[in-house]
Amino acid sequence: MKTQLLIGIGLLTAASRSSAGAPRITADQDTVRLVSEHLDVRVSLRQPAFVSLGVDSLGLSEWGANALRPPPPVSAPFQVRCETNPVLAVEYSRSGQAAAHPGGWRIEVAERSVRLVSHWSEAEKPEALALEFDPHRCHVTLLGLFNEDGSIRLPAVLHFPDQGSFRVTAEGGEDLALGYDARRAGEGYIKVTFPPATAAHPRLEYGWEVAAIHPALPSWGGDRRLNGFRRNWLNVLQLNPRLRALANHAGSDTCAFCLYEYADIARHSPLLAGNLSALDLVRQSLDRYLDGLAGYGLPGNIAFDTAGAEPTRNPPYLDSYPSLLIAADDYVAGSRDRAWLERQYPRLKGWGEKLLAMDTDGNGLFKYPYSGDSGSWSGKSGQMPSKRPSNWWDTIGFGHEDAYANALAYRALRGLEELSAKLGNTRDATRWRAAADKLRAAYFKAFYNPATGVLAGWRSADGQLHDYYFLFVNGIAIHYGLVPAENANAIMDRLLEKMKAVGYARFDLGLPGNLITVARKDYAHLDRRWGGGEREDNADGFQIYENGGATASFAYFTLAALYDLGRREEADRVLFPMLGAFAKGGFQGQAANGMSNDWKAWDGTPWGYEGFLVDNYYALLAVLTREGLDQTGASPARH
Repeated sequence: MKTQLLIGIGLLTAASRSSAGAPRITADQDTVRLVSEHLDVRVSLRQPAFVSLGVDSLGLSEWGANALRPPPPVSAPFQVRCETNPVLAVEYSRSGQAAAHPGGWRIEVAERSVRLVSHWSEAEKPEALALEFDPHRCHVTLLGLFNEDGSIRLPAVLHFPDQGSFRVTAEGGEDLALGYDARRAGEGYIKVTFPPATAAHPRLEYGWEVAAIHPALPSWGGDRRLNGFRRNWLNVLQLNPRLRALANHAGSDTCAFCLYEYADIARHSPLLAGNLSALDLVRQSLDRYLDGLAGYGLPGNIAFDTAGAEPTRNPPYLDSYPSLLIAADDYVAGSRDRAWLERQYPRLKGWGEKLLAMDTDGNGLFKYPYSGDSGSWSGKSGQMPSKRPSNWWDTIGFGHEDAYANALAYRALRGLEELSAKLGNTRDATRWRAAADKLRAAYFKAFYNPATGVLAGWRSADGQLHDYYFLFVNGIAIHYGLVPAENANAIMDRLLEKMKAVGYARFDLGLPGNLITVARKDYAHLDRRWGGGEREDNADGFQIYENGGATASFAYFTLAALYDLGRREEADRVLFPMLGAFAKGGFQGQAANGMSNDWKAWDGTPWGYEGFLVDNYYALLAVLTREGLDQTGASPARH
């Protein structure tokens, strides 16, 4: 059926009929809507705009919340022509133009695609078509390569976490790009802008194609248990348009110590759109860091969206340079971009030199300048402490010799060895290998706690071990080959026994970083909201945020260690409930208590703050570990 109307004169009242399985089109006074198995789209009948936009990349008609904010009202009316067969097509012209005259914008919606066509003429002179998303409903991101003005070149991917992706392409002009901006301050927003046709380019066409972008796992067939994996593989990749780098989410900080997570996912990802790869996004972020971007975890970092913020005076976090170096190794290994390596190797080597300088006593282990001694943290309540611990877990008092960061450094040194060897630089390769071997020889003895039978989190400057049954510390050490084979299973036995003893079994929430509470003397942020209670044992802060809160963040390392050890059944008992939660969007969004779902107490009470924290989705890499496809280990056998 075909229907035409003039807004303000006529009114669309009819709805198209559809056969079973075909898209359904309905309308009301102001909008027309198409629903298929992949799309739920409502288009304005007042102006060139989308009113709602839902995507299910798997074609199961499972929509998340509509994240679009209402379009702003327009001052001048449009003449609107609407066609509803075989696809939904709405064309917008300025009032008074002849019906045969091409409209300034035309929006077409089909079963799994959207097409935007813009025509320029002296009569039309169309304006940009903008989509503004509410990050409290979905943290949409635009993935592509930046121009100097911050726009994103096409092709690109418009990704809706927990829903799916559109591959976005364009025709009609050279070097076409989309406007892109995001903020978390105030109400926050993510904005994507489609430029209109111009006199220079009188016809532009943008195509959106629904896509599920993830590594192929043919042995799984259509097993629905992997739906969370298939929809959300790209969730770990979020570009901050103001920093032009991968970040916690589109409107949040970029963290140097997280880049390796994004790179590990990117290395295993198929092409995003056209020749655009996920590793291109990693290279883009690496270049920003190499050019001096001071991400969180590096000296001089400034909270980019906080007025009057001062640059941090903390030393580099102990995991920052290892993370950046691992990302570089991932990029080169996956892209085989020798030209980039040749150009950037001197600066990569500079990062390596800064890392080696952190072994201040020559024992092979790298040290953070802050002691990590019990009671050494200021623990300022109500504000961020001025002195921050040595790694990602920045409310827990990691310092001096940090077991997690040193494990990451071991992998980084192995990667530097490979990068040097690729260039035929045997002298550097030998040096990096010697440093890695020295670290490995010292690691287990330094961090193993015979009293608990597991690895401690850190050894402070006073020689004390600080052990709170850290799952991720032991997991990364086993996965990276830093634990003697004869000890690895015994350590995992102790951790699983302790997990059972303390009563943790909510694997749909992820895993706690630590299984027992971190005492006040070892906690760096003594505010209950961040896990710092008032009791000396800090039991009243336990399960809040990083003090034992459940999260998918870093759960990967426990899963990877279990799969490495052949303990598939035990790993599956953790992985599959997590995958079920991913499929339901369980780690995104705000809860009724004002907190967000990226961290939870063991009863499911939310204690997060980001609203969307990409580190949660690094856990999806464990699916590849399970299938023997994971290339992220750091043991010599893996290299």
